[in-house]
Amino acid sequence: MREHDGLITSAELAGILEHPDLRLFDCTTYLEYQPEGSGIPYIAVSGRHTFETGHIPGADFLDLQGEFSVPNIELHFMMPATAQLEAAFGRHGIGANSRVVLYSIGTAMWATRFWWMLKSLGCDNVSVLDGGLDTWKAEGRAIETGPAKGYPPATFLAQPRAGYFVDKHETLTASRERDTVVVNALNPQLHRGLEPSRYGRAGRIPGSVNVSAATLLNPETKTFLPLADAETKFAAQGVTRDKRVVAYCGGGISATIDLFQLYRLGYDNLTLYDGSMGEWAKDESLPIETG
Repeated sequence: MREHDGLITSAELAGILEHPDLRLFDCTTYLEYQPEGSGIPYIAVSGRHTFETGHIPGADFLDLQGEFSVPNIELHFMMPATAQLEAAFGRHGIGANSRVVLYSIGTAMWATRFWWMLKSLGCDNVSVLDGGLDTWKAEGRAIETGPAKGYPPATFLAQPRAGYFVDKHETLTASRERDTVVVNALNPQLHRGLEPSRYGRAGRIPGSVNVSAATLLNPETKTFLPLADAETKFAAQGVTRDKRVVAYCGGGISATIDLFQLYRLGYDNLTLYDGSMGEWAKDESLPIETG
């Protein structure tokens, strides 16, 4: 296990809320799923409205699709150029001495997506709030309403790390390598191609195994599963520390829950296929597997 494993509890956060270097962010996005045959899987809706309804005191809001993704392309949430991210994170006050804490509502995946992005840019002092706003509210802790006050702008200097993101070509190659395991974070029915996929062709990347992101969280509390339980789930699918892991899902979001838990377990060789099934299922030149 790691000394700084990226998880912070609500009690720990409450103890540092007044710290001048804290940069606390609600990262929530909502997906409005579209009817079958519409050609698009969902519309991404900023969570700013629920942020203004109630957030942890002092928090700012990060709009993933609006500020932190490649603009004006069909695929949502794709990792943009480093310069765009440096400017955006700097606008929100993240600098060299910042202690970043991320949370979201309903599911941790929006917070873990930002955690993965920041890690890829060389930012290590970043944590995800266990249970997010759901746990914070359930414990009766203070809530603030209204627009974000924000933090003073800072200079965010990225130190990008190689290997955090791969494209469809690298993923196809990885799926055929014996020292790599490709992990699908979608639900078992989608993995097996047993229900229609909103992303295009039903099924999975050939050879990939299934560790659904939803099974790595407690459905009632939204907190992360204990690491021993998570490790059992990964081991059952042949995910071991001697292998490189390439994780994917529908849009490169929920797979970061798998990556977050693997990171906390001490796995080092971790990668995200950013396009995920949103790209793969529509590309007829790529193989797909069902059953």
